[in-house]
Amino acid sequence: MNYRQRIKGLKLNRKFTIVMVLLAVILILVMGGLLYHNMKTNVIDENVSYMQHTMERYQDNIKTNIDSVNMTTQFFLSDDSLIYILNCAAGGTELSTKELLEFYDKDIASLERLVNNNLLLYGVRVYAMNDSVQEMMPVLYKHSRMEKMEWAQQETDTVWNYAYEDKLFDRNGLTEKNKIVSLITPINDFENGQIGVIETAVAMSNMFPSLYENIENEWSCFVSDKGELYFGDNEPEGAEELILAELKEEQPKDSGRTEYKRKNGRHLIISSTYLKEIGGTLFAVRDITDSIMQMYRLGANLALIMILLVMGLAVIINAIVKHLLKQFYEILKSIRKIQKGDLSVRIPERGNDEMGEMGRQINIMLNRIEQLMKESIDREILVKNSEIRALQNQINAHFIYNVLESIKMMAEIDEEYAISDAITSLGKLLRYSMRWVSGNVKVSEEVEYIKDYLALLNLRFDYEIFLSLNMPESIMQQDIPKMSLQPIIENAIYHGIEELAEDTTIYMKGIIEGDDCVIEITDAGKGMTEEEIGVLEKKIAGEIETSGGSGNGIGLKNVQDRIHISFGEEYGISFASKLGCYTKVSVRIPMRTGQ
Repeated sequence: MNYRQRIKGLKLNRKFTIVMVLLAVILILVMGGLLYHNMKTNVIDENVSYMQHTMERYQDNIKTNIDSVNMTTQFFLSDDSLIYILNCAAGGTELSTKELLEFYDKDIASLERLVNNNLLLYGVRVYAMNDSVQEMMPVLYKHSRMEKMEWAQQETDTVWNYAYEDKLFDRNGLTEKNKIVSLITPINDFENGQIGVIETAVAMSNMFPSLYENIENEWSCFVSDKGELYFGDNEPEGAEELILAELKEEQPKDSGRTEYKRKNGRHLIISSTYLKEIGGTLFAVRDITDSIMQMYRLGANLALIMILLVMGLAVIINAIVKHLLKQFYEILKSIRKIQKGDLSVRIPERGNDEMGEMGRQINIMLNRIEQLMKESIDREILVKNSEIRALQNQINAHFIYNVLESIKMMAEIDEEYAISDAITSLGKLLRYSMRWVSGNVKVSEEVEYIKDYLALLNLRFDYEIFLSLNMPESIMQQDIPKMSLQPIIENAIYHGIEELAEDTTIYMKGIIEGDDCVIEITDAGKGMTEEEIGVLEKKIAGEIETSGGSGNGIGLKNVQDRIHISFGEEYGISFASKLGCYTKVSVRIPMRTGQ
């Protein structure tokens, strides 16, 4: 037995319990999932926002440092005395002791105070392009001193150098924090060309404090445009690989970005910003793995609570459902007795809820069944009586036919052939209409009846109504309720043609459409407006009550009802008309052959 058969074999109360528990589980899972997702999203969003503000703070601090370095450099470049001393050294001009002392007391002392007052600066050094200059520490140095620096072999252009050691005086024991970053600026003269170099230096820890901040689960890295990576004291394992992977992605040059990423099993918030002034990108990374893992643990605890909640809920729901369905099982027991033929069973009324209402409705249904059974018996008696009366009518019709036959013979003796033909048509018409038929007739029989009907009508009118037939033989042999086409012809004459009082033609056309056939009856009468068609369609559909009188549509409604009874609601009549032109009635019936 598979699971579907096992489910079908369960009692209704257990099925209700299973369905309600499943719905509760789905609801709890959806709500729990949304809650967990929202909590995780909030943790990520909070950390992203934190890193965005942190990166903005780092960026503002670095830009402030850069501005300070640039201003100091410009101040040195604008010192005319310093430029004069460098030009003299470049041109080989010797200065007197007085000039040198005066320069030292005024300019060197002023520049030294400027540097000392700026706590950001590590130092500002000016190097001559040869060794003929008199050194004045800590500002002015010979060229040979500059050659000890790592950046001395680079091109003499304005450039930033990062994380190098100060080897000017061969110091030892430097740590990462003692390394410096500097702006190297050449000093050029119109006559002598390059006459010196300015080194405006800042400690790495002052320029990039984020590289050396000891914040748990946070670290930073600066990457120059040359692809050189600089870390501080807090470089974690795998940091270099992570930054190299980030560099492979396209980095925005005009603005920073902060994103949540999952790398190597770690949950990270990575923020970066490009520093155009110093030609590099600053990265700041926050590891939120611990927070996410805490969310996972919270989710697991939440799932356990949900499971316990569902188990308890299943017990409660089952008890409630069994209580609610107690009356249902009593009703089911009574229905089984009724099924065995005991229509005297009545369900006791208990309460006004749905179960009580069901019991009352079943009792009403039983009363109705008994009434319908009685009406059915009465109807069968009525049908038998009708058949007897029909036989009596047929007996009476024989007398009428004999009389009409005698009148016809008298007319032919007197050579009144028009009267003879009219009596013949009348006889056929009466014989067709008075003949007892319990089922349907052929379309061909209806057409013959219509021909006789029009022949008699043409005796009344000063004009003639012709009938144009375009009916395939297969449609002529189809079954149709008796007297279902003649009322349409009659309606076309009295409501569309009679007022015109001129010769006209009624067209009957048969069309086969798949398993159906459509008989179109079209007159060239006065037609109808869209409003009149709408009213007629409502009458035919029973939406507007019809009563006796001309133009009330009761004849067409009878045709519609009889077609529905014989073939189904999908068959029947429909209308199309144009005022002053025509009216077309389409009769749709199935393609069936009578036996």
